[in-house]
Amino acid sequence: MLFVFSMFAVQLVRIQGVDSASVSQQALGSRTKRVAIPAQRGTITDRDGVVLADSVDRRNVAGDAVAIAQYFTRENGKKVELGLQGAAAKIAPLLGLKSSDLLATLQKAHKKGSRFTYLAKDVSPTQWRAVQELDVPGVSSERVVRREYPQGTSLGPLVGWVGTNGKPGGGVEALQEKNLVGTPGTHIYERDPSGQIIATGDNSDTPAKPGKDVRLTIDNDLQWYAQNALAQRVKETKGLSGDVVVMEAKTGNVLAAASYPSFDPNDMGSAPSYLRLRPFDEVYEPGSTSKVITMAALIDQGYATPTTPVTVPPTLRRAGRPFHDSENHGTERMTLAGVLAHSSNMGTILAGEKMPAAQLHAYMTKFGLGSRTGVGFPGESRGILAKPQDWKGDQRYTVMFGQGLAGTAIQQAAVFQTIANGGVRMPVRMVDKVGDGHGGFTEPEDDRKPQRVVSTSTANQLTRMMQSVVSEEGTAHQAQVPGYTVAGKTSTAERYDSTLKKYSGTTASFIGFAPAEKPELVVAVTIQRPLAGTYGGPVSGPVFSKIMSFGLQQRKVPPSGNTPQPYPLNQTPPATEQK
Repeated sequence: MLFVFSMFAVQLVRIQGVDSASVSQQALGSRTKRVAIPAQRGTITDRDGVVLADSVDRRNVAGDAVAIAQYFTRENGKKVELGLQGAAAKIAPLLGLKSSDLLATLQKAHKKGSRFTYLAKDVSPTQWRAVQELDVPGVSSERVVRREYPQGTSLGPLVGWVGTNGKPGGGVEALQEKNLVGTPGTHIYERDPSGQIIATGDNSDTPAKPGKDVRLTIDNDLQWYAQNALAQRVKETKGLSGDVVVMEAKTGNVLAAASYPSFDPNDMGSAPSYLRLRPFDEVYEPGSTSKVITMAALIDQGYATPTTPVTVPPTLRRAGRPFHDSENHGTERMTLAGVLAHSSNMGTILAGEKMPAAQLHAYMTKFGLGSRTGVGFPGESRGILAKPQDWKGDQRYTVMFGQGLAGTAIQQAAVFQTIANGGVRMPVRMVDKVGDGHGGFTEPEDDRKPQRVVSTSTANQLTRMMQSVVSEEGTAHQAQVPGYTVAGKTSTAERYDSTLKKYSGTTASFIGFAPAEKPELVVAVTIQRPLAGTYGGPVSGPVFSKIMSFGLQQRKVPPSGNTPQPYPLNQTPPATEQK
């Protein structure tokens, strides 16, 4: 009996002593609420600090229907029961809801005995404070952060978006996720059975750590102008899509990267299926803009000069097939400069076949074809550039004028940046600086280095050749910019339709830089499958002219002065023919 009593006493002591701490802790745990404190995501701005993406505080309002049912007020010292109906009538107008709808939500939750039901989401802090002042039991809120994009459609594919799950969906938001995202904090508090916070309870906070701000090289005004000029031209030409790239000639900084169709990241519900930034993602055969690489390689290696004669026949047979130019002609006595100005495919083959295939391929590689730019943009393609030993059939010849290979608009723009910069290819840059967490900025780590691709002499000669492209004798007089000299190249390439699995329509492009004598900006314009127009000069040239004119005036670039005489486009006829 004594043994039984002793065992009971030990058990009693354990329950009253040791287990009391455990029971107390369990009780505390049932009263304790742990809530994540969202971290403020970093702001994305343009080069001048204009906000492109920012975060705003919002609230999700929730209710404990069981506690709300006990809602009452006092009038003249008397208790007035309001319950669910009274609470709904007072809360609904503050949240922009119908009181009948809110009452139905509360009644449904109360019937289930629910202690947590969302009453409204994405509510402003001002609205939430008004609800708080009602002092309705069981009504609480959780802080959420909503991403806002002040520039809307002009920057949708470039900046990207953040989904409802807080994860980036593309663009710079995804590119700079590791810098933009912060570290969430934690708010711990005790609440009574009615859901109200116990002021003297166990309350503590671990602050959230905000993300870093990111400053881009983008110029918001130029981006807006480029986006609108592109959209207008795609509509005018009844095109499928289009893109524009604007770069600084000396730095490789991307000032604008427009894509059409675009979307508003504030309204992803109405966004099109294609959400990526076309200049980095869309791959196509560039066509005649790639003739610039062939010409640069020929001049740089000493195979030809701008005045080298090239006699172009009406038709040319190579690799078992006939080649023609875009327009039928008899035998033409051109110079190399004339071949480029008139965009002669046959003339390019006749000049280019002097160079070994491996040597031409090496120049294509040095100019950046077949490689990503290193920006790291989500979805960026490296394009398609086969090794010369893998070139099949007529590919040895078609690559000279930009068919049988494929690339992106940003790659093509970088080719012209190289020529505009005296033959030195600069790393393409889109992120200028990243916040250091203390109010300052630092430059992001980047191990890419400038690379000399062709000599300064070659670049200068090619620039002078390309000035003839925009002359009245060339293929793109529509790309002229009043007051400034322009060097550039057109392209009209057959377009492969991945849906139809065949070539259908064209890719119409114009890429150039200005002022030709002291390049400031590079602008690349591409329009896919235009129906009202075909050729790169008439289709894309006008957009180039508008954007380049805007950009040069915006930067207060002085008008061009005296420029060198253009190279002759045609061979000087023999003395016997001159008589």
